[in-house]
Amino acid sequence: MSNQRRGGLAVAVIGGGVVGLTAALECQRAGHEVILIDPDRPGGRQAASYGNGTWINPGAVMPLSVPGLWREVPGYLTDRSSPFAIRWPYLPLLAPWLVRFVLAGSTWEKVEACAQARHLLNRGAVEAHAAYAEEAGVGHLVRRRGTWFLYRDRGEYEAEARGWAIRRRLGIPFTEIGEEELRALEPALGPRYRFAVRMDEAGNFTDPGAYCTALAALLEKRGARRARARVTGFAVEGGRLRAVNTSRGAIACDRALVCAGAQSRALARAAGDAVPLISERGYHVVIPAPRFEVNLSAIPLDGKMAVAMTPAGLRLAGQVELASLAAAPDWRRADILIDHAERMFPALGRVDRAKVDRWMGHRPSTPDGLPCIGPSSASPDILYGFGHAHVGMIEAPATARILAALAGGERPEVDPAPFSARRFR
Repeated sequence: MSNQRRGGLAVAVIGGGVVGLTAALECQRAGHEVILIDPDRPGGRQAASYGNGTWINPGAVMPLSVPGLWREVPGYLTDRSSPFAIRWPYLPLLAPWLVRFVLAGSTWEKVEACAQARHLLNRGAVEAHAAYAEEAGVGHLVRRRGTWFLYRDRGEYEAEARGWAIRRRLGIPFTEIGEEELRALEPALGPRYRFAVRMDEAGNFTDPGAYCTALAALLEKRGARRARARVTGFAVEGGRLRAVNTSRGAIACDRALVCAGAQSRALARAAGDAVPLISERGYHVVIPAPRFEVNLSAIPLDGKMAVAMTPAGLRLAGQVELASLAAAPDWRRADILIDHAERMFPALGRVDRAKVDRWMGHRPSTPDGLPCIGPSSASPDILYGFGHAHVGMIEAPATARILAALAGGERPEVDPAPFSARRFR
């Protein structure tokens, strides 16, 4: 029995993060009825989309795993100040994922192939988000000022020459900035940084949580239904989806889009696919009312965290911590970000840590640096859109358009084959 409405399909979108929200908007645009299923409020503190570094950087094509990374793994287990940390008790659970992770970046050929695939999803992200924001009445939340990589000297930049060469071959525009110009652009920046690279086409959100809240409101205004429930499985008959099973009963639908972030692993297993998906637990801090304005959205190489001004204050978001979804936060990871802030911006002085807002969330990460996009093994009616790790905000619009096309039986603008969950078999 079909669940079609008003000439379109009934599409259940599982997950109210930025990928699910944009996918729901694209499905609405294609004439389908949308049911957005999430136990929590879109844009709330529980969501990775709320707590990210605010970046919309189409040049974020490089995976974390690159040749030689295996030499650094012991340090990740012992150095608590490292931007990439692994909790000892969870090492046996994480070991299979870590092996795949290291192998995925074992050659520069593999790294460049990954970068090329990511570039297909990153292109046009700023323009797409700006358009969504205007439709939702929050166009002011998207800024187009570029994003900046900060180095202590040109030598640090040249040590990353392979990555920049890959970006250049992909046609990603960037501009080298010397110390004098950097000081003029960002007077608050401390003297330790003397060289920068601007990603010319990049932008950022002033408030990612407010953006997601606005998209959810736009969906409802256009007729989407909301179901505050947790999805537990799927009702499939003869290879066709009949319903999504939830904590509040079955929801009949023709298609289901699995966009549940780090919670998607169990749903993929229920749909016939064993995906090595883990949480790269990320932290952020917001330092309220700094005595200066930060003009740039930037990432310092020595800290590997995003730094940007938000309405609530100065946000520093980063850190990769591997543990489990259920493990309690280690707020020392947030304190490391505060230490970096004090070094970056001398005018901060000694930060009153009792006034700092601390947050931890889950980035859904596959070992090869690519998301899962496309049909499940159980049914072509169950489509995946998860596993974007650090770049979910950037890759959401392209992922959304692919999913909407596949849901309607159309050919998507980007071939989803490189992102198939079956690559992990």
